[in-house]
Amino acid sequence: MPKNILIVGSGPAAVWAAIAAKKQDAAADVTVLSDEACEPYEKPPLSKAVLLDKAAPEDALIAGKDGLAAHGVALRPDTRCLSIDRAARAVVTSSGRLPYDALVIATGSLMRELPLLPPGMPRVHYLRTQAHARELKAGLAACKHLVVIGAGLIGLEVAASASELGIEVTVLEFAPRIMARACDEETGALILAEHQHHGVDINVSTSVTQVTPQLDGTIALETADGDLFVADHVVVGAGVKPDDALAAAAGLTVQDGIVVDEQCRTSNPNIFAAGDATRFPGPQGLVRLENWRHAQDHGAVAGRNAAGASDAYRTVPSFWSEQYDLYIQGVGWPQPNPDQRIRRKLDGKSTLLLETAGGVLSYALGINAQRDLAAVRRLIERKIPVDPAALADPAQPFAAMLKAKAS
Repeated sequence: MPKNILIVGSGPAAVWAAIAAKKQDAAADVTVLSDEACEPYEKPPLSKAVLLDKAAPEDALIAGKDGLAAHGVALRPDTRCLSIDRAARAVVTSSGRLPYDALVIATGSLMRELPLLPPGMPRVHYLRTQAHARELKAGLAACKHLVVIGAGLIGLEVAASASELGIEVTVLEFAPRIMARACDEETGALILAEHQHHGVDINVSTSVTQVTPQLDGTIALETADGDLFVADHVVVGAGVKPDDALAAAAGLTVQDGIVVDEQCRTSNPNIFAAGDATRFPGPQGLVRLENWRHAQDHGAVAGRNAAGASDAYRTVPSFWSEQYDLYIQGVGWPQPNPDQRIRRKLDGKSTLLLETAGGVLSYALGINAQRDLAAVRRLIERKIPVDPAALADPAQPFAAMLKAKAS
């Protein structure tokens, strides 16, 4: 009988797991269980192109314009997974029980909620789904002042989009600087300057201590410093947490994320997991990542292995963010204490930070340096020894470093 593979989730990890499983075993029955009513779509445009009315969510389907069916994968929309019966190898869903031979959990992440600004509160927005994006877009149409809580990637992308729409924007960040998890201080300062150039008021080292809805529908927010901001709408971008409750309830090993090995296998040999919901072996031990490239590549490994392969996850991670005309991109594994941090001077708004460990490149972070970072990724992947002086010299192309090693 054909192998029955179920995929729980509808993000890139789930979709790529399904596609990879079907490619690995063409005879397998592969089914994606999604709690949304639509074909799985890309999330990155929600904070940018969708808000700016340059695209709709359905314009960017993860599986391509013809959807999962074009890959021989079945989609069960509006199907919420309630529990996993490991003994019977079945998933209990909102529409009944479904048996499996192999299961992939790719449930992604959940928004971190603020008690003072709970989901469902009028004019308060969390951005995770297309429904959230459409609701926020409608709110921004008549918005004069937007307050964004959180200066991470999502918060700043929304701030940039709202600013481009001509809205007055205030950002409140608890940390002492913006994008503290993703950027070094100097790169963060360049991004901060661009937001300030566009009129965005960014406040760091601050937190909201009181929220008072006003009679006219606006929201008054008081900070710990005693500052008062009155917003027409509020967007909360306070980060995410792994959606691992389904796995935990099934008795799988969970540690702020579903723990998997390098083959994406959980503590149950017939159950795999991938993407934002997992904690997996990295260079310095178990780690979580929350970005699109990781979800795609991790999902593909999980799907192939669920279908009978034995691949190991070895992908060099990366992330990107678009804010105004800045394309911010990171590649590799940031080190707690790199051997060297080298900044290569580039023209205009472009910049590139490089980190080395053990004589090779370990991480790079750039603004508007896509071509350089494409070559840098290959240097990191191949662990090619590098000369710090050459890394700092913009006259020394990275492609030449690759060719020199090849020769």
